[in-house]
Order: sequence, then C-alpha cells, then structure tokens
Amino acid sequence: MPVTGESKVIDTILNRRSVREFTDRPVSKDEINTILNAGRWAPSGLNNQPWRFIVVREKGTIMQLSECTHYTKVVAGAPLLIAVYLNTENSYSHTKDVQAIGAAIQNMLLACCELGLGAVWLGEILKQNEKVNSILECSSKLELMAVLAIGEPVPKERTSTRKALSELVFEDRYGQKWDK
Repeated sequence: MPVTGESKVIDTILNRRSVREFTDRPVSKDEINTILNAGRWAPSGLNNQPWRFIVVREKGTIMQLSECTHYTKVVAGAPLLIAVYLNTENSYSHTKDVQAIGAAIQNMLLACCELGLGAVWLGEILKQNEKVNSILECSSKLELMAVLAIGEPVPKERTSTRKALSELVFEDRYGQKWDK
C-alpha cells in the first residue's frame, strides 16, 4: 500500500522504490531530458555543478556495461543507462562534490518515479570503473560515481521498510532518544 505524505513531493519521496526489472519500452527523449534537468537542478557547493552525465541507449553498449557488474541482468534489461560522473576539473571539495552528486542522483530517481518510470542506483559497478570508462570513452577528468538503470517498470508490487525514527534520531546529543 502506498505511503501518504503531506504533498506530492513527499508522496513521491515516500513511494519511490528501486526497480530492477523493466519492459522493452524505450525511454523517450523528453523523459530523458526531464530526468537530466532534475539532476542538474540539485544543490552544489558554490553552485559548481560538478556532475556530468553520459546517456546510454545503444543496446550493444548496454550489454558491454552489463558485464562490468554482478547485476548483469538488471543492466542488460534496462533500455536506458545514465552514468553519473564527478568532473574533477570542476571540483573544489571532493566530499562536498560527492554529496552534491548524491543529491543529483536522488533528484533523477525522484523524477523517474514521477514520470512513471522505474530506476535503480548501481554503485557496485564502481569496482570496474576503468572498464566502464573505457567502454564509454570518457575523459580521465571524470570520476565514475554511479550508473542508473532506467525504464518502464515490470508491473509488480514493490515494498520496503525503514527503521523507526526513534532508532535513528537523537535530541540535542547522542544518547537522548527522539520521542515523537
């Protein structure tokens, strides 16, 4: 059952799930532009916008990239991949830039959800970053941060759980539990 928040944005955040199975329907150019625009509007320190995106739709390239991860089936089954990079040439603080890229990725995942698309954030593929960079022929100034697999989700129920706020939040100092 969907979780209900107080606004459309909150509802999208609470209802987004990682999707690992996709139909064959291609993702349209308009949908891709919406996803990329959501990413580029993420906050970044000094507004340096350190992210760079490589859009992958060609099936042969998708198949090559699927061999760079234990999640071969997920990648091979996606009609769209977006490789997310840190532009080290534009970086001013590696930690803050990585955080900004995390925000960009979250924005893109939420945009996918809002568009009725499914997506999953793949980090394990970073273990093969040199191979990925070679396949995508990208500049050595780009540091791979993640690959997003995106497409129309295969219809099925997707559920998730979260720890209670009382397990995660403390008031004033560590040890004093948050009480709703």
